[in-house]
Amino acid sequence: MELKLDGVLIPTTTPFQAGGEVDPAAFRSNLEWWLTTRILGVVVGGSTGEAVLLDEEERVALWDVAREVVPQDRLVVAGTGQESTRATIRLTRRAAERGADAVLVQPPAFYRSAMSSGVLRDHYHAVADASPVPVILYQVPLRFSTLDLPTGLVAELSEHDNVVGIKDSRGKLELVGELARATRDGFQVLVGNGAQLYSSLEVGAVGGILGVANLLPDETAGIVGAFQAERTSEPGRLQERVGPVHKAVVGGFGVAGVKGGLDLLGRRGGLPRPPLSPLAEGDRAEVERVLGTAGAGVAGA
Repeated sequence: MELKLDGVLIPTTTPFQAGGEVDPAAFRSNLEWWLTTRILGVVVGGSTGEAVLLDEEERVALWDVAREVVPQDRLVVAGTGQESTRATIRLTRRAAERGADAVLVQPPAFYRSAMSSGVLRDHYHAVADASPVPVILYQVPLRFSTLDLPTGLVAELSEHDNVVGIKDSRGKLELVGELARATRDGFQVLVGNGAQLYSSLEVGAVGGILGVANLLPDETAGIVGAFQAERTSEPGRLQERVGPVHKAVVGGFGVAGVKGGLDLLGRRGGLPRPPLSPLAEGDRAEVERVLGTAGAGVAGA
């Protein structure tokens, strides 16, 4: 069955207990809230989820919780990208065994100078050949320790039957349109920049995997829904609310900002895992101000 990605998926945060262990109950609570909204599904084990700071068994435990809570008519996508092809395939197969509908695979980047287009093509082909579920490429934000996937390579990979889309988090609208034009019919382009969701849909994207959707799930999903329904003024009005939250909270404060925002909304955010630092008190006030301006229901406000 074809995997449809035309909507918004939340790259979920990972809550931790006071002692630093993953908090499955808090994660379940957040999932239950997100699922009351119009989101298409969740991505568990992405950048916003501090995946690179999680043990493999912690990722697997979170996938188990997600698949238990998320109904079958919504998606669970597992982040499985590792530095070796072997490890990526192993983790991808484990995600499929745990009920993931698809996997999101970031490129190996530590040996960056050795990652030619040919090397990356072979890596992704091996993963896609071995994966029991569809593969979504992940163009990680370039401010992270990663590499830039050339459009020609993405177009080539899009011809693989088991590579169904890409999440592009570079934040460059012209590259979103370029990907939509260059890839095969049916290949689905998702964006990671919540400030550009509406404009990205206009140039060929089908949806997004958006850190800001942790905080504004219904509003972000509403942009896609209104665009699909051709309600011409509604997507722009929603984008005006979502954009500043993405820029100030996600872009400005990163994981700590998103978690602090969840706390302010009465959800389960908590502290990032070291070496990431928590949100400073002054920054927390700014997150509260931005959320309030966006009309989010800040707890106690």
